Amino acid sequence: MNTQATHSPQFYLTAPAQCPYLEAERERKVFTHLVGPRASEMNDLLTQGGFRRSQNIAYRPACENCRACVSVRIVAGAFEKPRSLRRIMSRNSDLAATERPAIATTEQYDLFRTYLDSRHQRGGMADMTIDDYAVMVEETHVETRLFEYRVASGRIGEEGELVAVALSDILVDGLSMVYSFFNPAYVKRSLGSYMIIDHVARAQHLGLPYVYLGYWVKGSQKMDYKKRFQPQEHLTGKGWERAEVEEPVE
Repeated sequence: MNTQATHSPQFYLTAPAQCPYLEAERERKVFTHLVGPRASEMNDLLTQGGFRRSQNIAYRPACENCRACVSVRIVAGAFEKPRSLRRIMSRNSDLAATERPAIATTEQYDLFRTYLDSRHQRGGMADMTIDDYAVMVEETHVETRLFEYRVASGRIGEEGELVAVALSDILVDGLSMVYSFFNPAYVKRSLGSYMIIDHVARAQHLGLPYVYLGYWVKGSQKMDYKKRFQPQEHLTGKGWERAEVEEPVE
């Protein structure tokens, strides 16, 4: 397969496979390669068009009989903090966040492995080795960063325990959260939600209007957490539109 950058990107369609979110459905994806000097520009345009990035691939659902996957982005400048999110911020006030280059470490992989073994034992990533993790993080032709979240040690020059990591792209109009993971032992901290709140704050600081969250899947309970981050826009046949969503009950 030719992966050289061209002025007109080539798109491909995957074979049908079991949907990881809805048991009764089969999924297909359309994808293209993000390589060459225009990769960042392409990533910006495709993300705005509902694509997601995985390594040097941009993909979007193209299922024949289902339209449950909806692209979601938070409107950072108007972000609301209901009581539930303020509690999450308070519970994690002892965390220190650091932005790093997209370079994998053994410490990150150990946390990643703990997360997979607890949350995704049967998923497609369940057998990922440290080399696979390094490829996931480092195989990128766009502006990508790692955000590490640690419990503050209280000692100068000493890093605290690593409890969460987010791999994110820096876009022309926002931050796109590619993948995040955390220590499941700290379930009461709601670390997944905290990383989203932190990304909204970072987007605001950078003057970027959006935080892209990937897909919300109607009918999938494990995707319902995305509804709590408002206001948000959904990509429809008419473009991005403000969505009225009911915050999930805690």
